[in-house]
Amino acid sequence: MTATPSPSLPPDGRALAWQRKEDLRTSLGNCTKEGIVAMPIVTMALPASMAISALVTKGFPLPTTEIGLMASIPFIGNFLQIFVSPALMRWKAPKVVSVSAAVLHLASWITFGFLLPFIPRESPGIAGLWICGWFFVSSCLGAVAGISWSTWIDEWMPMRLRGKFFGRRNQLLQFSTVVFLTTSGWILYTWDYSVGAFQAVIFGSAFLRMFSLRWQWRSPTRPHRPAPPEARSMGTQLDVLLGAPSFLVFVLFGAIWSFAANCFGPFYFVFMFDRIGFSALDVGIVTALSQVGGALSLPAWGRLLDRFGNKHVMVVSLLLWQLSMFTWCFVGPSNRWILYGLWTWIGATSAGFVLGQFVILLRLIPQGARKLAIGVNLAVSSLVAAVAPVLGGWVLSHAPAGWGGPLHVYHLCFVVQPVVALGGAFLLLRVREPAASPLATVVGAMRNIRTLGGVLGLSFLVNFIFVDRTRTDGPAR
Repeated sequence: MTATPSPSLPPDGRALAWQRKEDLRTSLGNCTKEGIVAMPIVTMALPASMAISALVTKGFPLPTTEIGLMASIPFIGNFLQIFVSPALMRWKAPKVVSVSAAVLHLASWITFGFLLPFIPRESPGIAGLWICGWFFVSSCLGAVAGISWSTWIDEWMPMRLRGKFFGRRNQLLQFSTVVFLTTSGWILYTWDYSVGAFQAVIFGSAFLRMFSLRWQWRSPTRPHRPAPPEARSMGTQLDVLLGAPSFLVFVLFGAIWSFAANCFGPFYFVFMFDRIGFSALDVGIVTALSQVGGALSLPAWGRLLDRFGNKHVMVVSLLLWQLSMFTWCFVGPSNRWILYGLWTWIGATSAGFVLGQFVILLRLIPQGARKLAIGVNLAVSSLVAAVAPVLGGWVLSHAPAGWGGPLHVYHLCFVVQPVVALGGAFLLLRVREPAASPLATVVGAMRNIRTLGGVLGLSFLVNFIFVDRTRTDGPAR
């Protein structure tokens, strides 16, 4: 007996629906695979990452002023892409823009790997010029690739699948990052920070990135219907923005936090390498411990945010995190072992604050001025984050003799982050949370938070995909 086709759907319609499901399944699989093998180069490209910090302290020792400038460059890239990415994605599809920018980003790393033997170690000024120039180009390309990748994901990924899918994907990416941090740290330490060691890490990461780009390009994604553009004029949007005091307070808080985290944040790695004698393997291990602590605590922080609200949980998370940062003021070569526990605690306590930042941003973006609000928030935080490490590097280079030796100078400077951050928490308590905005309106808005993860050693945030927990058509994350 032959089954009769369903009259509700013609045969060609059933075939089309089946093909769409197969394409979606293939795209989801490719998205997971490409993320796993992309993590080495994505992690390494962040400001003050373990590999970059080892490069500028052990491989090609640079003055702290140049190190501060390098740490600011990715935030400059985040700012500049605001004026470039939208135009590119109006010209070509986000997938094309993302892959093209990522290919150029990859080419910049491969080129840098080949040029490493020609960079003079004995001339820090020339070496700093070479490295900073290359890092600027690479960071700008990486910012465009990251924003367009987020837009591409939002274009084809069904909302009902995002929570469960990205929850599993994030776990695999965290494992990939831990493996990369420990392996690259071991290579750099074992090969005594030679040019060949850095080339091995760079070329190995670049080789894996090629597979990532191949899987991304071959993903048969099907875009949903695009959202209608906002019809309001810029002047009208500006009036709406000025009439949203809680959002403006949050932007001010974000600027204060960006300054606190970035002023001396990039120099924690320099401190570990140069002042207390940590090897690249040691730094890789403690950074991996931060990753593990953050990954294990994220679900608990999510439940607390759901139950008690965002700003109050964020303040508690910030208190627990920043109070522990005073410990850095007492760390020296004789008690450096405490950093293994401290980094685990930092990862565990910071997760609630960073996750809350995303959720509260969804709620504070004013309706009718979404694009302008996102642009203002990203621009302000990027500019402050770009200036802060340059200032921090200058202070470390020109510290008065009365501050004591180099170790004491770092101890005094490490007071800045927790004091400024905890002071800014009072602003956060003044914020009032309205109803949430749609998730699609903040595509790419977390770019600076991911970039900041490299500065703070919170590598579990590098490729974290944030999902709105307030929706009822899918799991939390």
